[in-house]
Amino acid sequence: MPQPALLAHDLVRVLGGRRVLDGVSLTASPGHRIGLIGENGVGKSTLLRLLAGVDEPDAGTVSRPGNLGFLHQEMPFDAASTIAAVLDEALREAREDLAELERLSEELARVPEDDPGHRELLDAYGRRLERAQDRESWDADRRAALVLDGLGLGTVGHDRTLGSLSGGQRSRLALAALLVRRPSALLLDEPTNHLDDGAAAFLEEQIRGLPGTVVVASHDRAFLDAVCTDLIDLDPAVDGPVRYGGDYSAYLGEKRAERERWERRYAEEQEELAAIRHSAGVTAHLVAPDRGRRDNEKMGYGHRAGRVQNQISRRVRNATRRLEELERTQVAEPPQPLRFAAAELAARAEDGPEPLVSLRDVRVPGRLVLDGLEVSAADRLLVTGGNGAGKSTLLAVLAGRLPADGEVRRRRGLTVGLLTQDTVFDRPDRTVRDTYELSLGSRRAEKVPLGSLGLMHEADLDKPVGRLSVGQRRRLALALLVARPPQLLLLDEPTNHLSPRLCDELEAALGTGPGAIVVASHDRWLRRRWQGRELRLEPGQREISSGP
Repeated sequence: MPQPALLAHDLVRVLGGRRVLDGVSLTASPGHRIGLIGENGVGKSTLLRLLAGVDEPDAGTVSRPGNLGFLHQEMPFDAASTIAAVLDEALREAREDLAELERLSEELARVPEDDPGHRELLDAYGRRLERAQDRESWDADRRAALVLDGLGLGTVGHDRTLGSLSGGQRSRLALAALLVRRPSALLLDEPTNHLDDGAAAFLEEQIRGLPGTVVVASHDRAFLDAVCTDLIDLDPAVDGPVRYGGDYSAYLGEKRAERERWERRYAEEQEELAAIRHSAGVTAHLVAPDRGRRDNEKMGYGHRAGRVQNQISRRVRNATRRLEELERTQVAEPPQPLRFAAAELAARAEDGPEPLVSLRDVRVPGRLVLDGLEVSAADRLLVTGGNGAGKSTLLAVLAGRLPADGEVRRRRGLTVGLLTQDTVFDRPDRTVRDTYELSLGSRRAEKVPLGSLGLMHEADLDKPVGRLSVGQRRRLALALLVARPPQLLLLDEPTNHLSPRLCDELEAALGTGPGAIVVASHDRWLRRRWQGRELRLEPGQREISSGP
């Protein structure tokens, strides 16, 4: 049975008086895995919601397969539901396939072949059989166990309620339920945010094996590189959203070339516009009705006046028409993308023989066991490990926010900044601009303007922080840290929810400048390029390496 395509035509969505999507069209055929990329707020999640039918467009149409799966950022089950209930729902379609095939098989055995209803039963059996084959319904229970194990949930009891699970476990369970279902179209919003290496690799393998359509919004560059056959960049472009064939690595080169073409075309058009305006102005002056004749025009003026004036008038009309055409069709000025521009991320600490922080035989019951760690004044340390290995716990101990058994020594007067995974502001009604100024003080906020850091668009500075996206809130939190750089900067999954371009620029900044930086990250793209030390946290193993 051919898998249906997912089609969207000329979608428009207005939110808060702003056109988040303006005339977006998309064709997602079976076998294509399309990645949606772009800055926070360009409409990736909004487009997914429209494609899923969770939200309705203000204009445009969507044609979607009936069997569609959508990974929300919120789990679509209440807290009292159990894992078993979630799995039962995920397996419902496969079980219905098998039950219906059994029923039709029994009907076919009872109805003679020459009976008029036999052919109809045979057709129904064939359609259901193809559907069951597409969903691999016979293998559904085994697949459910395989998927749970692959996503790190294999040891979690099925009687556990969703309310007893961590946020990461709930997200992985929602993802597992979709993979068990194998819908003909799968829509995913940031599916790798709570996955470790093994789970991310497992997810990539599963998605590449799906026969239907996949559309995914993600900031995970390694994931986009591994699974995507196409990428749609929703950032502003000369002719609207651009679809690039290939993976993320291929996109990077094409995107740079496309941006250069846009900038070159804009510059050439502006140069031509200025030349035509100047030419039209000079020529119009020549045919002004009150212009007196020059001395060299008086001889024979009457003989040539009409012809010359007609020629000049024609040039004026031609220039005016060309000017009107160019002004009507000229490309918009390429908007300046956010470019991370903090002068330094961490501040230089005074030279001294002792480390900034020293840990010995540290224990946080059930969360962290660490024999020893020293962080020097200019250290660059990457903390890696699976979910639950203690990465966030270690950063909280280094920051002094979490007590621990054992020996924890910090240099006197050490300033520490911590970017946590969950960004919450006490006053969600306060604007971005006011939050920044009140947090830093007016003098510091004036010395380091928020707009100078390349983390927030000017148009967002007067929004209440409660209306910002998750990524925008994290960028504001990062801005507050680097506007007054601490001597020890601790970053917990800093690339989560950031656009690929900002991730690239943040990574470049991590490797330079004074001060000490400790990063905890699942980001495989970041880790492949890390040049400093690495501490890998694993159950039963605490190992520090000196290189990438």
